[in-house]
Parts: sequence; C-alpha cells; structure tokens
Amino acid sequence: MWECFSRHTSTFLIMGPNCTRNCSFCAVEQGPSGPPDIEEPARVAEAAKKMKLKYVVITSVTRDSLPDGGAGHFAETVRQVKNRIPDALVEILIPDFLGDEKALNIVMESNPDVLNHNIETVSRLYPLVRPEADYRRSLAVLRQVKKINASVLTKSGMMLGLGEFSGEVEETLKDLVEAGCNMLTLGQYLQPSKKHIEVDRFVSPGEFDDWRKTALETGFSEVASGPFVRSSYHAKELYTKAMSQVYSGCSEIPIP
Repeated sequence: MWECFSRHTSTFLIMGPNCTRNCSFCAVEQGPSGPPDIEEPARVAEAAKKMKLKYVVITSVTRDSLPDGGAGHFAETVRQVKNRIPDALVEILIPDFLGDEKALNIVMESNPDVLNHNIETVSRLYPLVRPEADYRRSLAVLRQVKKINASVLTKSGMMLGLGEFSGEVEETLKDLVEAGCNMLTLGQYLQPSKKHIEVDRFVSPGEFDDWRKTALETGFSEVASGPFVRSSYHAKELYTKAMSQVYSGCSEIPIP
C-alpha cells in the first residue's frame, strides 16, 4: 500500500464484495448481490480526489446477473473520477461481460486511458482455473477494444505456477499480441486458502526475468514480471513506458 500511495496511485474495487463466478484461484466470495450502489461512483471519485491520486485503477467483481454486466456502473465511475480530477489517468480492469460488445462499448464511451482484461492462464487450464470463463472470449474483448478505439492502451495479466508449460505460455503471449494487447503483467500464483487450487510450482525470479524478455520480444510494449507482480503493480510507470514505445517517433506523446 505504501508503495502505491507514495506514487499517488490506488485501486478501487466496485460493485460489491461478492462475485457471480467461482474461479478456483480467487479469494473473492461468490454469492448474490443487490443492484450496484448508485452513489458509489461519486464516492470513489471523491476518495481519489482527497487522496490526491494521479493514477486511478478501477476494477470490480464479476456481475453476470446484471443486464449489462455492470458496464454502466463502470462507465459512470470513470466519468466521475475524470470530472473531479481532470488530469488523472484512469485504468479499468474489467470482466469479460460475457462477450457482450454493447457492454464493452458502454465502458469505452467513458474514455478510460487503459483497459485491462486479464487472460489469467493458458487455454488448457481454463476448465480447472476459470471454468465459467472462456479463453477465446477474453482475447476477443481485447481485440474489440482496439476496434472501438485503437488509441486506448490495452493490458492483460497472467499467473504462473498453475501447471502451465513453457510452450503454452509462449502461445498465450502470441495470442495476446495478436489481439493488440500493449502491456502485460506476469506474477506468481499464490493459493488464497486450502479450498483453492494448489500451487503447482514456485517460479524463480530469474525465470520471471526471462519471461519479461520473451514477452517484449513477442511484441508487447512494456512488461512487469516478477513473483509479487499483480495487475496494478506500478501501473502508471507501465503506462508511461508503454506510451513512449507506442508513440516513439511522434512529436507529441499524450502523457500528462
């Protein structure tokens, strides 16, 4: 927390404490939730302003039970933050909205600076790790973002240590780049409790360094890779470096 706050960044989880899915790696509780709190977007924005944040990450539980998957609530939160802190950068980490392109359009209309959607693991492990998600659907989300607005940077993340093979990781990196993904985070999976999927192995820091090099060679603009790296780790720094790469050679780079 100190590391994030000292850089004027923070992450907010919106739409309640319960998720409609039950992924085997995640500690968020599954269960029913009521409608999103309509006052939450304003509260998030006010908190971000009081904390003098310069980079705001907004994520959520998955809410498949809502007609738009919570896209409207996401969009309103982004708008409220941008209205209160006009010079702040906003990154959103979204669920797949069950592949609903209308929902994704709603989110994109709020003009986030970065859209993050985590692939989480390799395709073969989805039935074990993300049984209610779909590997190709997640790639389609990232691909569709670029069709809506190619200037928005996209980001994804993977956990290592779940039983994946090196060739499968390489294939996933290629799939993400093909989908137009600009940034990547790679971190070690840690078992939240005994009821969650066990750690297959602990990946060494050296191997994480090697995967960063491989990912950059595959085509990502910037990569954060290490045992304790998570989706929003050094988010602003990753964005700044990626923008410099994407806009290299341009006379003006849109970085506040």
